[in-house]
Amino acid sequence: MKKSANTTINSLSGLDASFLYLETPEMPMHVGSFNLCELPPGFSGSFHKAVQAHIARRMHLAPVFSRKLVSMPLNLGHPVWVEAESVDIGFHVRRAGPPLAGSAASGGSAARKVNRADTAKMVDSAMTLAEAHSLIAQLHSELIDRRFPLWEFYVFDRIQLPPSQGGKLVAGFFSKIHHAALDGKGGVMLANAMLDPGPVPREVAPPDSRSRRKSQGEAGLKTGEMLGSVFSSSIGQFAKLARALPSAVRTIGATLARQSVSSSASGARAGMPMKLAPHTPFNIGVGTGRVFAAATVPLCECKALGKAVGGSFNDVVLWICSTALRDYLLKHDSLPEKSLVAAMPVSLRADSTLDTGAENLGNQVSMSLVALGTQIAHPLKRMNAILASTAKVKTSMQSLKGLLPTDYPSLLAPWLVGGVAKQALNAYGKSGLASRLPTVSNLAISNVPGPPVPLYLAGGRLLSFHPLSIIVHGIALNITVQTYAGQVDFGIVADRNALPHADELASGIEAAFQQAQALMGSATAATTTSTYMSTQQKSSAKPEKNPLPASAPVKTRKTVVTKVTKPEHLESSPSEERRQRPDTETATPRTKNPTSTVSSHGKTVTQATSAQPGQRKTRIRNS
Repeated sequence: MKKSANTTINSLSGLDASFLYLETPEMPMHVGSFNLCELPPGFSGSFHKAVQAHIARRMHLAPVFSRKLVSMPLNLGHPVWVEAESVDIGFHVRRAGPPLAGSAASGGSAARKVNRADTAKMVDSAMTLAEAHSLIAQLHSELIDRRFPLWEFYVFDRIQLPPSQGGKLVAGFFSKIHHAALDGKGGVMLANAMLDPGPVPREVAPPDSRSRRKSQGEAGLKTGEMLGSVFSSSIGQFAKLARALPSAVRTIGATLARQSVSSSASGARAGMPMKLAPHTPFNIGVGTGRVFAAATVPLCECKALGKAVGGSFNDVVLWICSTALRDYLLKHDSLPEKSLVAAMPVSLRADSTLDTGAENLGNQVSMSLVALGTQIAHPLKRMNAILASTAKVKTSMQSLKGLLPTDYPSLLAPWLVGGVAKQALNAYGKSGLASRLPTVSNLAISNVPGPPVPLYLAGGRLLSFHPLSIIVHGIALNITVQTYAGQVDFGIVADRNALPHADELASGIEAAFQQAQALMGSATAATTTSTYMSTQQKSSAKPEKNPLPASAPVKTRKTVVTKVTKPEHLESSPSEERRQRPDTETATPRTKNPTSTVSSHGKTVTQATSAQPGQRKTRIRNS
């Protein structure tokens, strides 16, 4: 950021801008979350309208809601944030619902406009949870329009839960915000600012009109000052890199040397500091189709399991994912002989910044690689392999954390990163090289700490907080985990060709948690906060046989468990008009056969499916 006597140029960091430079129709660079909401007692009417009014009163609490992008002259440097002249709440907070009877969306012969009577029908009808997940996958695949602030909310007035989850009628809330605007922990801060700790929304002070007048708008930007900020910030970045380079080289070299040495019974031996990942169905070039699935397990039990094996909550999450992935790949005859490798984002934020403020919501993350031990059949040996891998990661990150940059010189970055690097990445994905060349990781797994207590949106209690993240060419599967109100919510996003049976993987995650309890459960008598989701997800499926005899003691790193409990199992695309932007490439058109609608702001978005499951497309019609 460059300050002068008249203007403050609020430019993006290099890391934030990279999400813009590398975005294509096949790789949208936004993140999101899906919440099931328990409506207030006696609530009637439209939850969409209630949320719309609620957000409108709180938009001034976070800058992400009112700021938009402006490119530097000639694209010489990173874009800048400016205050939007106005924000159309009807455009940004939209209604999502099922198709209308007799319309093109439900198989009718002709499309028709959606009037007020149709809107009332959409409010009264309910979607199934599976239909909601399918529509969310479609919406998550669509690009956010960069002409406006980079966020969209979708409200489901009615969702019918399956009998295994209580069969209740609930509402739903799906959010998507561009990753250039905030990272996962920044998203949690934003949620804490916008949500309430009780069913009665708290009083919020109105926006300060004087502060609004002082905010920098697009009209106040001057070409000379913008270009000056590019050159001055780039000179500063180059100088910073030059000063840090000698110590960075020494630290990185020492870290690689430590990572290259492995110990064994015969002593230390040298090896490669980083091993390539094996090929899996998840390592392909991504298309425009997406799948989404969700799973939930209790938090306290996961933490207790981590203590029982001498590890952490994060280690247990990795073991659950590893076990579910192993079972899924075994079932589909695709399990490689080598361990799968997960790319894990690592936050570079200081603990002191983890508050509810909205001043610094940009990305402060790096990436680490963790071996998941999926080639190991024995569950406890697999856990030990994960513990050894995460211990290496912790050691290396402690050494490198202060050296890892989240910014780079702005000068000519849009041409180099958004031009050369983007074209190379597209060629890698579309030419088939992503499925043939070795890669460093098979999937991405992210763990974001969320609020420990239930939160409320417009009076509705959030029952779940399933996150959705990004997939890229070569890494077509992302599992993001967020803790919320005593539970652990898993959000699975994948290319539809990489993970055609996403629900199987979600069920496998819940089954893996049950297996962990069976193996180590007698050492964990912890109880979890009672929530709706954690008490409604049992299945009638038969439990698998315990792979270890009940009489044999189970040795873990810090504990010997002599009693093993019996396991139980839990129950087991997109708008062409919105895709075709000048700054992105044109997506491949797909077959039309609409089935579902999303309406807002005088338009109807019709979801379409082709003959193959998961192949969807949307069209926008003016009402």
